[in-house]
Amino acid sequence: MQNPAASHKSELTRGIVWLARSGYAARGVVFIIIGFFALLAARGSGETLGTEGAIQKLLGQPFGTSLLWILLVGLLAYAAWRLAQAIKDPEEHGTDAKGLLIRAGLVGSAVAYVLLALFTLSLLGAAPGGSGGEGGSDNGDFLSGMLGWQYAKYLVYLVALIPLGVGLAHIYKGWKAKFEKYFKASPDVMRWVTPISRVGLIARGVAFLVVAGMLFSGGARYDATNPPGIEKALDALLTLPFGTFWLGLVGLGLMAFAIYSFAEAIWRRIDMAAVLH
Repeated sequence: MQNPAASHKSELTRGIVWLARSGYAARGVVFIIIGFFALLAARGSGETLGTEGAIQKLLGQPFGTSLLWILLVGLLAYAAWRLAQAIKDPEEHGTDAKGLLIRAGLVGSAVAYVLLALFTLSLLGAAPGGSGGEGGSDNGDFLSGMLGWQYAKYLVYLVALIPLGVGLAHIYKGWKAKFEKYFKASPDVMRWVTPISRVGLIARGVAFLVVAGMLFSGGARYDATNPPGIEKALDALLTLPFGTFWLGLVGLGLMAFAIYSFAEAIWRRIDMAAVLH
């Protein structure tokens, strides 16, 4: 006879694994939309989108509200999984300088997806705290005063180090195929997952590097509390020589990143035993 406690833990583990996988799938949905619209923009038949724009596009589709509620669950699940990865360290990044940097990046990713989930809630008319006008205003006044300081531009350069580091990490991870060790799939599956994932990670890394470049070159023209995102980075590609070519190439790469995310949703190793320990 099966131990009820063991059975309950097994069901809990399966549920958390399912939520983690749904999070990777939600990330894939967001980036397939971003990549697709980047391709349209490269052809001159559309505008680029960022993560928030991609979610707004979903709302405009048939059953858009239902799709957004499903996406919301996935975004929150992904944020929770990233936080669990950072705190419990199931992949054994360790506590040396490199490991702590990776785990800090995981926390940053969790925060970013919580904010995206809150934006999704706002579209659904269910954001906590209503409009939050007064609280945000006080915070904005404080930050405006801080950024009015004569050395505020250096804060922008400090912020620029974040997308610079994330971009380089993505490119390194893609180039070296460091992601392969986290997959549990047959060689036949990995034969197509690996090259697509490499392209996707490098393309997303390039987008982060463009953001970093904009911050470094723009300096005080940008607000350190509201730096340019992926939409601005894609728009910036159009200003380069052969800009439509580069935008189309990165757009395809971001769609490859979406496929990588879907592959993670299906085949990624998720060690819940280490998380629940």
